[in-house]
Amino acid sequence: MKAEPSITEPVEPGKTGKAWKEIRMDYQLYLMLLPALAVLIVFKYFPIYGALIAFKDYNLVEGIFGSKWAGLKHFQNLFQSEKFYSVFINTLLINLYKLVFQFPIPILLALMINEIRHTVFKRFSQSVTYLPHFLSWVVVSAIFANLLSPTSGIVNAVIGYFGIDPILFMTDERFFRAVLVTSSAFRESGWSSIIYLAAIMAVDSQLYEAARMDGASKLRQIWHITLPGIRSVIVFIIMLRLGAALANDLEQVLMFYSPMVYSVGDVLGTYVYRIGLGQMKYSFSTAVNLFQSVIGLTLVITANAISKKFGERGLW
Repeated sequence: MKAEPSITEPVEPGKTGKAWKEIRMDYQLYLMLLPALAVLIVFKYFPIYGALIAFKDYNLVEGIFGSKWAGLKHFQNLFQSEKFYSVFINTLLINLYKLVFQFPIPILLALMINEIRHTVFKRFSQSVTYLPHFLSWVVVSAIFANLLSPTSGIVNAVIGYFGIDPILFMTDERFFRAVLVTSSAFRESGWSSIIYLAAIMAVDSQLYEAARMDGASKLRQIWHITLPGIRSVIVFIIMLRLGAALANDLEQVLMFYSPMVYSVGDVLGTYVYRIGLGQMKYSFSTAVNLFQSVIGLTLVITANAISKKFGERGLW
């Protein structure tokens, strides 16, 4: 006869019990996680219910749940608005310019800082490049207004030596997008280089030693060792940037633009600001924001799928 299994034999703990045991072992780390998790829930997840406003004729007195259901009316008005397509294109173009011209700068900056061997000078260089990130857009806009001033600005003084008339950079439609990209690069490039510096530090130093023994120059070491070593980080940041392809720094645009450059500088953020707060069309502005979020999510999912297809690590 087949022996019956003993009821006293040890039973393998379930996944829930194992997870709880791991949490208890590292409870200090999870306690440190709680504040960040609370902020995420309160400021990111709780406001999601406000997306209902996009499907209602929102009234401040009646509230979200008391307002009349409008269905897709506000989305229909959105896609029928000529102004929407104008700000949509402006938003895409400005973000495309930032991705093409600004995105490589932190990588190049990290590569250059990594090659500095003098410790004091290296720390000084890092501090100088990180500093602009802590300046508000009010200060940055004032700096650029002075630099680009047609009467006393350094830039116009330099181009004046070549016989070129002063250029109104801040109010000229031809140059306004370039001003936005340049000011954004000035403020954020140093700060953005931190993650690339950390990734470079993680590259195995033995690879560089082997390359030097083979006679590889610095440029070849960077091209064949450093850049492949941080490729996954670069792909990860690109995917995050694609998710924000329709999101502009509202404060930056508000500080820099004026009615004279609305045709090239008006973006979805400023459009929502004027429509939502200026004209009190809360439902319509929420519909714009919801559309913006859906497009961003779609781009992230697409980029993640493409990344995995080419053998890179995805976001999930």
